[in-house]
Amino acid sequence: MKKIFLSSFAFLYCISIIAQNSVNLKMNLEKNKVYRFTATSEQTIIQTVNGNQQTIESQTNNTVSIKMVDATADFIIAEVRFDTLISNTNSMGKAVNMSSLTEGNIKSTETAEVISSIMNRLTKNALYIKMNFSGKVLEIVNAKMLSDVIMKDTSSIALTGPLASGVKTQIINMVSDKALKTMIEMYTNYLPGKQVSTGDNWSVTVNTNSGGMSLDILTNYHLEGINGNAANITAESNIKAQENAGPMEAGGAKINYDDLKGLSKSNLVLDIRTGLVIENKAKTHIAGTLGLTVPGMSMQIPMDISGESKVISLQ
Repeated sequence: MKKIFLSSFAFLYCISIIAQNSVNLKMNLEKNKVYRFTATSEQTIIQTVNGNQQTIESQTNNTVSIKMVDATADFIIAEVRFDTLISNTNSMGKAVNMSSLTEGNIKSTETAEVISSIMNRLTKNALYIKMNFSGKVLEIVNAKMLSDVIMKDTSSIALTGPLASGVKTQIINMVSDKALKTMIEMYTNYLPGKQVSTGDNWSVTVNTNSGGMSLDILTNYHLEGINGNAANITAESNIKAQENAGPMEAGGAKINYDDLKGLSKSNLVLDIRTGLVIENKAKTHIAGTLGLTVPGMSMQIPMDISGESKVISLQ
């Protein structure tokens, strides 16, 4: 009898261990509950132009809210709001500070005022999305309407020359469907959408737009372990320019970036009850050579980008 009891106890213990090491990692949001996150980043770009080394440092601080309003068997319908967008850049001693916390001025001759105006408009309008249970954004339902509202009077931008062209291109890239999906997916698109066990791996491929560059990011995830309601995950991302990606164009210049390649390593903690991130810390390094072409001239610009980023749940 004692042996039977001990055997039964051992069996139940093993079942308990298996349960703790296996989890269904997918989006499981509570209807109408608002989930808020903050994302911060620091980035240093070192580039060489005509033999002169230039250093550009930037910092961003954004907050976002996600609320599920409905769900089907295939996808979640959610309301997403970019509550705050802040970007500070120092390029060779010249500081440019842009923030959605100010209304800015679309007619200003200062780039920061123009971009701040667009940021401010973006934070005042909700995005309605369809997202699968792995966290991939399938569709931004009101993307066209949102773009029209934000871009309604950009024809009145008072900037002139190549600077005006560059700013207009930046604005178009900011509110493009792909860019908005990229901004949302940094908070959501990392789940396998299925049952996984400690030691399992899965991968996610993202086609993203970053600063006007079309990039492919292949991320391999590894479930290190489960601690209560938290899943501890490590990730490694390979970054490269999309094949046959067109050049960036601004102010009559064309910039090819086919040579850019990079690697990012992350440590994530996810809430297994919701599938949402509790904390995500990443370090990224990208390097390569840009090909700059303007009428009558072309040059190669070696570039090295290093950065750190963090996403934290505010719940």
